[in-house]
Amino acid sequence: MPKNSKLKSILIIGSGPIVIGQACEFDYSGTQALRSLREDGIETVLINSNPATIMTDPSMADHVYLLPLTTKSLVKILKEHPQIDAVLPTMGGQTALNLCIEADEKGIWEDFGVEIIGVDIDAINITEDREKFRELMLKIGVPMAPQATATSYLKGKEIAQEFGFPLVIRASFTLGGAGASIVYKEEDFDELLTRGLEISPIHEVMIDKALMGWKEYELELLRDANDNVVIICTIENMDPMGIHTGDSITVAPAMTLSDKTFQRMRDMAINMMRSIGDFAGGCNVQFAVSPDENEDIIAIEINPRVSRSSALASKASGYPIAKIAAKLAIGYHLDELQNQITKSTSALFEPTLDYVIVKIPRWNFDKFEGSDRTLGLQMKSVGEVMGIGRSFQEALHKATQSLEIKRNGLGADGKGYTNYDQIIDKLTHASWDRVFVIYDAIQMGIPLSRIHEITKIDMWFLKQYEELYKLEQEISTFKIDTLQKDLLLEAKQKGYGDRQIAHMLGCLESEVYTKREELGINRVYKLVDTCAAEFKAKTPYYYSTFENDVELANGERYADNESVVSDKKKIIVLGSGPNRIGQGIEFDYCCVHGVLAAAECGYETIMINCNPETVSTDFDTADKLYFEPVFWEHIYDIIKHEKPEGVIVQLGGQTALKLAEKLDRYGIKIIGTTYESLDLAEDRGSFSKLLKENNIPYPEFDIAETAEQALAVSDTLDFPILVRPSYVLGGQGMKIVINKKELEEHVVDLLRSIPGNKLLLDHYLDGAIEAEADAICDGENVYIIGIMEHIEPCGIHSGDSNATLPPFNLGNLVMQQIKDHTKKIALALNTVGLINIQFAIKDDVVYIIEANPRASRTVPFIAKAYGEPYVNYATKVMLGDKKVTDFDFKPMLKGYAIKQPVFSFDKFHNVNKKLGPEMKSTGESILFIDDLKDDEFYNLYARRKMYLSK
Repeated sequence: MPKNSKLKSILIIGSGPIVIGQACEFDYSGTQALRSLREDGIETVLINSNPATIMTDPSMADHVYLLPLTTKSLVKILKEHPQIDAVLPTMGGQTALNLCIEADEKGIWEDFGVEIIGVDIDAINITEDREKFRELMLKIGVPMAPQATATSYLKGKEIAQEFGFPLVIRASFTLGGAGASIVYKEEDFDELLTRGLEISPIHEVMIDKALMGWKEYELELLRDANDNVVIICTIENMDPMGIHTGDSITVAPAMTLSDKTFQRMRDMAINMMRSIGDFAGGCNVQFAVSPDENEDIIAIEINPRVSRSSALASKASGYPIAKIAAKLAIGYHLDELQNQITKSTSALFEPTLDYVIVKIPRWNFDKFEGSDRTLGLQMKSVGEVMGIGRSFQEALHKATQSLEIKRNGLGADGKGYTNYDQIIDKLTHASWDRVFVIYDAIQMGIPLSRIHEITKIDMWFLKQYEELYKLEQEISTFKIDTLQKDLLLEAKQKGYGDRQIAHMLGCLESEVYTKREELGINRVYKLVDTCAAEFKAKTPYYYSTFENDVELANGERYADNESVVSDKKKIIVLGSGPNRIGQGIEFDYCCVHGVLAAAECGYETIMINCNPETVSTDFDTADKLYFEPVFWEHIYDIIKHEKPEGVIVQLGGQTALKLAEKLDRYGIKIIGTTYESLDLAEDRGSFSKLLKENNIPYPEFDIAETAEQALAVSDTLDFPILVRPSYVLGGQGMKIVINKKELEEHVVDLLRSIPGNKLLLDHYLDGAIEAEADAICDGENVYIIGIMEHIEPCGIHSGDSNATLPPFNLGNLVMQQIKDHTKKIALALNTVGLINIQFAIKDDVVYIIEANPRASRTVPFIAKAYGEPYVNYATKVMLGDKKVTDFDFKPMLKGYAIKQPVFSFDKFHNVNKKLGPEMKSTGESILFIDDLKDDEFYNLYARRKMYLSK
């Protein structure tokens, strides 16, 4: 059956600001769904309050509403668009589903004659209400752990008495495992039960008998209206039950699952999906499997929507789950749709992976002072990375190299733990860095049986680690000139980086690289083709690996490289890697726009990134996608292979920027602002000299490289002093200190974590107003795209401030200084592209805090507020295709737009929630107000000084 011809206009609900538990995977799925519906000529109306995402770009939907996700906003939209036929709520995570249910309960969909597609309300209610779900599973013969529901404290106590400990408490209708906990001891039960009941919007918890040590699996399913069901991907959690899947290291396809058990699990999943409702769309099902020979299967839960895992499964398999799910929701059948990768077979197929995927979460505990860093049922990670390799070991290494936590991979970098008690503690209380600690434990000689006994991680995974360590030991007995080719090739095939191999051999990374070149050990690129090369793939989506040479009949030897280089002029865009606090989805927005703009200028576009949640790693965003770590060795090999005109670094946040020095050193052209200018702005001392030469005021400052120097500087600068390291993002390590003791402690602490850093000590302008400006410069002309005033005082990181566009309280004199300083600095830095400058205003004098000649967090916000594609313009300027004067700028904004930060403190109890110069927000929303009399503005302004911490 082709699509439902009655559906002409569809409302899509987005997921709102990014919080821990709901990140940019829904930006990716929402964007795919919007594109998918527009292909079919359907009018799309989007509601989402997040300005940082590609999804809310005017080019994505016919009508974009940047409004709070409330039923009041829905009514407003439905009144303005009476033509809306249906709502698709499955692309915006739990937030969208919850809003859809609330609107249904209030009769809003019925009042406006809007049909719900992609899911049905009964399915949501059954899967969210754990008691109903349990009854249904028992009815269809799917086993579940002993469970009971409690809607009161007393009932919870009775259940605990009956089941005994350990227990799992899960709150109903929550996101990212909020309110969930494992209770080992009776004395902890009361507090955790109360917390679960409070967090659940319906004050209900499900109490399960804990299946500690059982293995955990996820299946991603799609079903059409004809009841065809396909299983797109099987994902195995390396971490056993007891750690939220969002915080687990996951592997696809499943590595330790017997085929017999997989077939049983598959049948169960299909049965579960069919039993919860008669809808066409996507589903994520989670199972626990006993770690013995019986391999008993128990259902954990089913989510009738696209999920975090379906973004991962899409990137892992090359099957665009959200795109196809949107087509199924409007009536298509799977056999009528095209396989997007081969373009010659149908979508009614199950992908085959001839490679391995490893996903590792990215945490940001350093931003949550005093937080419990142990992993458990409540998700705590802020992002994730994915590695693709020909083996588990290669993929694991690639994923660890992608994390950007100053590690070069597993082991062989001198940064492992060497204290026995510390290692045992980190294994026992699942730590965020356990993926590295397992290697350290093996290195220390702790037997695999002991590691397995503590962690319950399957022995197969531990043996893979052991093999890696044995290889490291063997290589360490050689020197660079005595190492044989087969051993070096094996190390590369297992994912070891040149830096790690250099560490083992006691030589330089460049020497290992040269030796590889001499021996002909070169990376080859393989296609992610969904069907293990059974059919020819048309999609240029690649990962790298190392292969043994094949010898032809004529004696010629070669390794097969599937990435064919064209003779077109090319541009590489470096992505921003994993999401983290200080570098979020806004840089993905910038990268996607950069790719699209470069394509408009006639370039072949190449994207390099390793974040599975994003639109930039969608296989149809750039002409070629390399799903690789944003790690020097990988990037250099791609550049040598593709020979681009140049590389764009200023759109990928600090991740891409940090590679500018290496690119410059190797003679690779940086598109736009040069490395010298980028470095000048980052080096706090040199930048202040530039300001001095241009007669631009800045707070009194000095530089220190030791605690002793810092104390000497404090004698000439007045306290309070703002301490700032160089080359960091999101205010990392910044702090306001008010005496010598605090200064010494903080400097010692900083230099321990960032050795050799140049610290800038500023006199902190107490009580100053903070403002910032973003501009586009072509080296001769400067256009200021937006000036924002922060509601909070100077001293709270700009990412944590409510930023108002245009300013609400700056006089003409101050505004003129801001404009003059911005133009002067942009030109003095020889900026070509974007620049962001931050100001402190005191007694009508505008001081410069810092300048960043790159895309900033606020650029997408300004673009959405004014309705102008500024990143597109800036990219064309960087490429030399246009001058600033070639654009006809027409910003449109009635009233004011406020960028409002959103925090995820609720995931961490007993954490310091005070705000200061180090950024702590995980996302943002946009608020439009007509004038300053608006109640919301008044409330924000009244609270502006509440959180400032010195």
